[in-house]
Amino acid sequence: MTNMRSLLVASTILFFFFSSSCSFVLSSNEPASGSGRDISWWCNTTPHPEPCNYFMEHRSPHSSPPRDRTNFRHMMVQGTLNQAFNSHMQVQQLGSKCNNSSQEKSIWSDCCKLYEDTIFQLNRTLEGIDSSNQGINCSNFDVQTWLSTALTNIEMCQLGFQDLNLTDFISPETSSNNLSQLISNSLAINGGMLTSPEETGANTTGSDEFPSWFSVHDRKLLQSSVVKANIVVAKDGSGNYRTVQAAINVAAKRRSKSARFVIYVKRGVYTENIEVGIGNDNIMMIGDGMRKTVITGSRSVGGGYTTYSSATAGIDGLKFIARGITFRNTAGPRKGQAVALRSASDLSVFYRCAFVGYQDTLFVLSQRQFYKQSYIYGTIDFIFGNAAVVFQSCIIYARLPTHGQANVITAQGRNDPYQNTGISFHSCQILAAPDLSPSIKTVKTYLGRPWMQYSRTVYMKSYLGALVSPLGWSTWDGSKYALNTLYYGEYKNYGPAASTRYRVKWKGYHVITSTSEASRFTVGTFIAGKSWLPATGVPFTAGI
Repeated sequence: MTNMRSLLVASTILFFFFSSSCSFVLSSNEPASGSGRDISWWCNTTPHPEPCNYFMEHRSPHSSPPRDRTNFRHMMVQGTLNQAFNSHMQVQQLGSKCNNSSQEKSIWSDCCKLYEDTIFQLNRTLEGIDSSNQGINCSNFDVQTWLSTALTNIEMCQLGFQDLNLTDFISPETSSNNLSQLISNSLAINGGMLTSPEETGANTTGSDEFPSWFSVHDRKLLQSSVVKANIVVAKDGSGNYRTVQAAINVAAKRRSKSARFVIYVKRGVYTENIEVGIGNDNIMMIGDGMRKTVITGSRSVGGGYTTYSSATAGIDGLKFIARGITFRNTAGPRKGQAVALRSASDLSVFYRCAFVGYQDTLFVLSQRQFYKQSYIYGTIDFIFGNAAVVFQSCIIYARLPTHGQANVITAQGRNDPYQNTGISFHSCQILAAPDLSPSIKTVKTYLGRPWMQYSRTVYMKSYLGALVSPLGWSTWDGSKYALNTLYYGEYKNYGPAASTRYRVKWKGYHVITSTSEASRFTVGTFIAGKSWLPATGVPFTAGI
């Protein structure tokens, strides 16, 4: 992962941030009625009142002040969307300044896609909270997810500049852009409207069942040994196409994306980088098993790519499902960040898949994600990002890093206290890969470190092998960064390294003893799994 302090320097080049207090809390007990309150009063209830006042006052001069908090939320999201359009235009204009540099073009391409997705997330939010759209079923939890993603996208664009040491490649016009703060305000306003886990449709029973966002049809598809595919991919020419991307491109051209589209990838090693783009929804990709169907690439930051664009597989379309496939990056431990899979697919599922790499193997970028009975291999920060993600019954393998390096399993990227994001491991196993096993006494392995200020990671009822350091968790490069604001938790883990006696003593570290506290990070509550997982057909445990 990119050094956090350097990333913050890069972000100040790209965005001008008004000073504000991080201790802001929007009270959920404020009167619903805003009668007699002007826009300044409403903006002063947000973490960033100055940009709020500026953009609200520069909307239509004849607009009335907000009637209530719901109306204020709508106005704020609308104003944020308008600014996102302006920011996207500025980013597009950077293309003419690339000077034929492949690195500059790579960053620019990433940022164009990320800003495009930000507009998509804000649009779906606005549609979801518009009371006139009777046909859209949208909860406040959905809104918080989409706004969290919008903010993460802006931060990921900034990351690319630091990856390739091109912080000077910046348009002066973007230096006053405060889109991030407007999204943060929207998050805070909506966050104050969240009531309880029950609002998300959470069910904390402990039984194995299918999440409700998984349809009966998808459930049968996922569990069936014989699947009728829309397209078959086979290297030997026995299918419709020889490459996975060719099949994805066909799926993108279909008229309706509301029905499930099944791509069967026959056994074989497919050396290609694939992209499931925004709008290419409801793709199910089924292989012949993680040892038989492999999609592999070798892009890396050391090879001139950004972390974002290094991904062997990049998934953005909604409700993506994969079963029985390995996603691999073979760049090796010396090439720096090298992603095997990057997912920003909301309500996505990876079942009996493997993710193989070294540094930054699995980029859980954003949205709600679920991983079941899967294998993840890596060394440094090898599960990272800012999704709301649950790993259930997965095996996490730490590999042998380069000389002098330590292993860090997670680097979670929550950077706003209202983002409903984090990484949760439930009934998983943390083990040493065969190459690391002889060296577990000399190579330190940590459960996580704080990539961003509000980093949040929890291990529950998981087996912690002897490779895990007694301290459990690592600082970011020896600094005290985020130690008071992060949330790291452990609940009823077992195994040689499960004892919390010698764990770090940070304010943000928690030995969880309460079942109700642990339940916050279950499938049912943390990713509202009861509302969408049953439709996928993946078996899951909703509660503790």
